[in-house]
Amino acid sequence: MIDKDFIRQIDGYGLTTAEIHYRLPDQPSLLQLYVWQDYDLAPDFPTLQGFLDFWKRELEGALHSVRVAHQRLIRPSEFRAVNGIITVH
Repeated sequence: MIDKDFIRQIDGYGLTTAEIHYRLPDQPSLLQLYVWQDYDLAPDFPTLQGFLDFWKRELEGALHSVRVAHQRLIRPSEFRAVNGIITVH
């Protein structure tokens, strides 16, 4: 069984980390930090956008800023599909 995260990396997904600063509902002058991490597609980041849409819709803490870092872990030059099996005794 092939790991689903490995398949996503082959499809172009990379590890995305978002540093989300938000205001506390009862203390709006204070900023809190939340770190989010998942596999996502740059430059549109649909998974992160979905999470931020959920945040705005369901959570009370108003977003202040979001800083994103993204790294593709497997690049096309680093992976080649091989068709066949070689048995070594």
